[in-house]
Amino acid sequence: MNTYVVLLALLGVVVLFTAWLPMLLKDFPLSLPMICIAFGTLFVWTPLSTIVGSNPLDSRYMTEKVTEFAVIISLMGAGLKIDRPLGWRSWMTTWRLLAISMPLTIAAIAALGWSILGLGLASALLLGSALAPTDPVLASDVQVGPPQSGEDGEVRFSLTSEAGLNDGLSFPFVHLAIALALATQAGNPWLQNWLLFDVLWRLGAGVCLGWLTGKLLGILTFRLPKRAKLARTGDGFVALGITCLSYGLIEMAHGYGFVGVFVTALTLRAAERGSDYHTNLHDFAEQIERLLMMVVLVCFGAAIAEGTVFRAFDWRVAAVALTIIFFVRPAAGWLGLIGSPIPGREKAVIAIFGIRGLGSFYYMAYATGHAAFAKTDVLWATVSLVVLVSIILHGIVVTPVMRRLDRRQNSVATAL
Repeated sequence: MNTYVVLLALLGVVVLFTAWLPMLLKDFPLSLPMICIAFGTLFVWTPLSTIVGSNPLDSRYMTEKVTEFAVIISLMGAGLKIDRPLGWRSWMTTWRLLAISMPLTIAAIAALGWSILGLGLASALLLGSALAPTDPVLASDVQVGPPQSGEDGEVRFSLTSEAGLNDGLSFPFVHLAIALALATQAGNPWLQNWLLFDVLWRLGAGVCLGWLTGKLLGILTFRLPKRAKLARTGDGFVALGITCLSYGLIEMAHGYGFVGVFVTALTLRAAERGSDYHTNLHDFAEQIERLLMMVVLVCFGAAIAEGTVFRAFDWRVAAVALTIIFFVRPAAGWLGLIGSPIPGREKAVIAIFGIRGLGSFYYMAYATGHAAFAKTDVLWATVSLVVLVSIILHGIVVTPVMRRLDRRQNSVATAL
């Protein structure tokens, strides 16, 4: 049987699922990512698995590039749909989660990796850096709605903005893990180069070039004469061009493209905040994001059923993964929000609903391609289990919890 034809048919099934399943699952405690993983698992048990290969995640390079593209598309969509203007006070919950909760999460996970999994410093830090960021791709059920939809409660806004920024802000810690791994092998000095280049330059370039790109694209899209402005086309696929252009330019300047793409989206949105064209851009980005997410998670399900990804699984991996999900993230999130005026119930939701996903896969693939880390099989097993349990937990719990929270907020707003 022709492998290409089989893959084409499977892609058709995935595309149809992308359009149909979100509508079907809207009122059920199930999520599209859960169905994707189940589909990939079932696929391995069919005769077709011998044709296309049983573990699609065997290629580190392909895993890195596909997840990278999915994340940047998701970051563009997240930035475009945030209605709230960027500000110190209005984004205070986000700053707390980034400045307090994320470093605490990295440190706690690294300590678990060192003490329980027996990882070295570099590998433990990589585990913390890969699992600390919340995932923008899989968090659609807890994020704000499309541009100008009004779904901008503090919980949804905080989880959207956090996911938009912490994927990029965890990159310095990933590079620190890479620097430590390389220093262990070669014994070269690393601290000064890491501080000056991986922290200051890369972050600065990501923010500044992201803002500049957003400003220039805002002029092209909304400020030119009517016949020439880009918004007049009404084409949503422009979002793809904006994402690739922004990411490519920033990465060529050795900046953090994840940070830059999100800043570009925020800046573009601010250029003409009330334009309906943002909805077109967001909707197209969301469709591409959902398709890529389904492809990756179907492959993840196949890798789980094939068994290679959990080759190093034991009770220690399970203990660390469950501790990360049920204790580390909730505790770090809650500590970061101490003193915040947000009601306790909403703090709890923000602290608990930090899903892990494609970003964690990307960081693992990226880091292991730049340096040799000890016990990579243990790292992959732990990351995969955290992502799997996180997807299942969020898929079951998120819909009823967010529905109840939205209902409560609507009743309060009506009373006022």
